[in-house]
Amino acid sequence: MIAPDRSALESSVSFSRLASLLRPAPDSAVAENLRRGRSPWVDAIHLLWTLWVFLTPLFGGGYTWRWAALTLLTYPVFLVLYAGVLLAPRCHAPRYALSMVVLGLVPLAWYPSAVSYFIFGCVTLRVSRRSGYGRYLLQLVGLNALFVVVGLLAHYPWQALIWIPSMAMIISLVVNFETASHEQDAALQLSQDEVRRLAATAERERIGRDLHDLLGHTLSLITLKLELSRKLADRDPVGSRREVDEAETIARQALAEVRSAVTGIRASDLAAELASARLLLEYQHVHLHYAPPPPMPVDTERALSLVLREAVTNVARHAQARQAWITFEQDGRSLLMQIRDDGRGGVHVDGNGLTGMRERVAALRGTLAVQSAKGEGTCVTVRVTLPAATTAVVAPVEVPTAPSLPAGGAS
Repeated sequence: MIAPDRSALESSVSFSRLASLLRPAPDSAVAENLRRGRSPWVDAIHLLWTLWVFLTPLFGGGYTWRWAALTLLTYPVFLVLYAGVLLAPRCHAPRYALSMVVLGLVPLAWYPSAVSYFIFGCVTLRVSRRSGYGRYLLQLVGLNALFVVVGLLAHYPWQALIWIPSMAMIISLVVNFETASHEQDAALQLSQDEVRRLAATAERERIGRDLHDLLGHTLSLITLKLELSRKLADRDPVGSRREVDEAETIARQALAEVRSAVTGIRASDLAAELASARLLLEYQHVHLHYAPPPPMPVDTERALSLVLREAVTNVARHAQARQAWITFEQDGRSLLMQIRDDGRGGVHVDGNGLTGMRERVAALRGTLAVQSAKGEGTCVTVRVTLPAATTAVVAPVEVPTAPSLPAGGAS
């Protein structure tokens, strides 16, 4: 009975070790995919490119026993290294990528299929967040120069010594620039979520202070009036009734003030979004000038808040601006919201979320116009008609004037 128990224990230990090896590091590529709600194996689709390992003999040399033996020896090692790139911490992943490069260079003289390992190593050698693109480009140039040297020693044709490094460089740069763009978008989204969380926390604190200031004194006064009325009930009925009437008047005034405050709280979406926009753009080194919005129905404000959020996100991601302006103008029942920037302009009419913005504005039976001449910044103008009940006249607030855009735009 001891031997079976020992073997079962050993198999359990082996399984635990395997599971620990396959567990992704918190900052690994697989963990990043899981955080974004993607499949952890989404990067495994790139292994389809390794079909070239098995197709290369068709273009010269044919399938030989030497090719089969080297494939059986190197391909499992390549799979282990690729898994290391995906599962290892970001700081350790370059080690596995460089090991792939070595795996591609060492047998190159006898095994042309190793070119695939070399290209995989160059592609998976990601841009370091610390050193940036300069060091990455130097690494790529150095590795491909080393490939040319090894290829010359192995008597590879000069055509291969040109197109293989060129292909490795192009694919590596494209993949890494695309990855860097996705990471930047993810970081921007994270900063937006954090800014909105902080804005929501600040708004809750403001609401708490307002309600405390509004109701604290009033409820204390009502309590004192009612206590005094109870004490005067037997000795001075007239005075007791007077105290009750005053408490009722105070209570009605408090009710009106609470209703006004609740209306302000319900209409705070746009104000909170403006505060969030300011923090987000300041984080991107864009100075925002804006005026407080006028009162409007809740549904209108929520829709305009979403339009404002998308427009500000586009400024942060694409405009390359230094300043932005958000203004509101109300003329009777007509409300105009305008978001301008002094960035590069040239926004595509149907891109950058403009379709969703138009749909939200159309649901309010309003219009959205975009002016975005190249080099002249972008101006998004939203015009909606408010219900007849919302006709409050709001004093204009001075906002630094935005530079004028040339006439003509998409709407």
